[in-house]
Amino acid sequence: MNKLKGSSKTAEFLKEYEIVMARKLYKVPSMIYPFVHEVPFIMVSTRDIDPLFSAVLGNFLHPIYLANAMFERHFLIPSWGLLMDMIAQVGYSYMHRNWVTVPAIQKEISAQFPDLPPLLDLEKNTSLVLLNTQFSMDKALPLLPSQVEVGAMHCRPGKPLPQDLESWINGAGSAGVIYFSLGSVMDSKSLPLEYQQIFLQVFRRLPQRVIWKFEGELKDVPDNVMISKWLPQQDVLAHDNVKVFITHCGLLSLQETIYHAKPLLALPLFSDQPKNALRARDSGLGHSLQWEELTTEVILDALTDILNNV
Repeated sequence: MNKLKGSSKTAEFLKEYEIVMARKLYKVPSMIYPFVHEVPFIMVSTRDIDPLFSAVLGNFLHPIYLANAMFERHFLIPSWGLLMDMIAQVGYSYMHRNWVTVPAIQKEISAQFPDLPPLLDLEKNTSLVLLNTQFSMDKALPLLPSQVEVGAMHCRPGKPLPQDLESWINGAGSAGVIYFSLGSVMDSKSLPLEYQQIFLQVFRRLPQRVIWKFEGELKDVPDNVMISKWLPQQDVLAHDNVKVFITHCGLLSLQETIYHAKPLLALPLFSDQPKNALRARDSGLGHSLQWEELTTEVILDALTDILNNV
C-alpha cells in the first residue's frame, strides 16, 4: 500500500479525481485505488444484477426469483431450472469465487501490498452499484439505495436517417424491412460461410427488404438486401416500416428492441445472450433459435410467424 501511495505517477493521475468507477468484470484491481486514496468506488454492472455481489452489499436475493446472469434457465421445466440455477450460484459464484479465484488474486496482490486488507473486505467499501437493468423491461427487484438501475437510459426516439437509408426502407412498401445485426462484438463477416449462405437463401425468398450489418465483402447479394458495415441502430429500429429485428440479443439491443416496440428473432451467441433470448421469447417478444438448428426453412418459418402473429 505504501508503494501504491508513494507512486508519483499514480498520485499525479488521481489527484484530480474524486471518484473511481470500474466495470464489475475488472473490479478487483480497481478496488485498491479508492481504498488507498480514500475516494468513493462505484461499480458498473453491464449485465443483470449479480446475486453474490448484491449479498456482499447486504441485499440477499434468492435464486427462486433471480436467475444467474450467465445461466440459461429453462422455464418450461421450472423445478429443474431452479435446481441448476442454485447449483450455478452456490457452486460457481460462491465456492469457485471465494475458494479459487479470489485466493489466487489475493496471493498476487498480498505479495505486492502486504498491508492491504483482504479483497473480500475491500469490496464491501463499494459506495454505489449502477445496474444495466430496468424494472419495466425485466423483473422488479428489492434493491438497496446503493443499487441503482440505469438500464435503457441510452434509449431515445429515432433521428432522421441518411437519405439513402430512408429511401431504401420506404421503397420496401407495405412488405416492410427486416433489420439484421449481431452487435458490436461479433462481426457477421466472422460467421462460417455455411451460415452466410443460409441467410442469403432466406433473404432471397422473402418479400421484405433486408438491411444486414455486415462488416466485409459479400458475394451474390440478392437485390432485396442492403449490406452496410455500420448502421444507426436506434434510428433504424424507430422507423415504422421496420418489421422485425434479427439480433444476437445482447442486453442493449434487447432494451432498444423493447423501447422501439419491434418483434425480434433472437440468435444468441454467448455470455448473457441465451438468457436474454429466453426472456424475450417467454415474454412474447418473438422467437429464439439455436445456431446448430438453423436451416433455411427453420428461419423462414420463424420469420413468417413473427411477421404474422407477433
